[in-house]
Amino acid sequence: MTSDEGAGMTEEVAASEGERTVAFLLSLRAQGVRDLVVLRAMERVPRERFAPSRFADLARQDVSVPLLCGQTMTAPHTVAALLTALEMQPSARVLEVGTGSGYVSALLAAMGGEVVSLERYRTLALAAHERLSGNGYGQSVDLRHADGFQPDRTLGRFDRILVNGVAHAMPEALLMRLSPGGRLVGALRVEGVARRVVVTKAADGSFDHAMGPVVRLPPLAPGLARAL
Repeated sequence: MTSDEGAGMTEEVAASEGERTVAFLLSLRAQGVRDLVVLRAMERVPRERFAPSRFADLARQDVSVPLLCGQTMTAPHTVAALLTALEMQPSARVLEVGTGSGYVSALLAAMGGEVVSLERYRTLALAAHERLSGNGYGQSVDLRHADGFQPDRTLGRFDRILVNGVAHAMPEALLMRLSPGGRLVGALRVEGVARRVVVTKAADGSFDHAMGPVVRLPPLAPGLARAL
């Protein structure tokens, strides 16, 4: 192969990658995603780099992807809806509960957040750390093997909290980590259905819970999974 042929193939690959990215973003817009900050982050962070290699061909589709430990990568449209509801601000201190693949952690960092991410499964935490480091986000995300449902005063307060899963009730430990004026986004199971919830904390310390549409997210369980 000549250098010209090699350069031509590189250009074709880049063009094909660009076309897939455009198609991916257009599919999100077609489903109602309009937040430009969210769309730009999803353009910058290739989902296939965080998906298990055997499912890389599904990464640009609006489907959830299986992970180890019985967990899943949430479908892109649902991720975008959660991030839009989070109303991220530049340099916001963000707590993520449920790191999973590390994809959403990278998106939060790409949106300008100072991210602390907690993952109860050691296997997932180690794999996510490798992916984040390999894609340039190792210094942007403080990833910890920890139970996000337990009190931890060393974590401090956060402007934004994203809970990547469904709970029966939002743990008090999480609400107490929210700064005045802060915002938490997650999902609650109500009458057997998972619905998005947005919790805002007022200056006087009171909380407002706003229930949103049905979402497809995995259930969250408390406790540290030391064996996995």
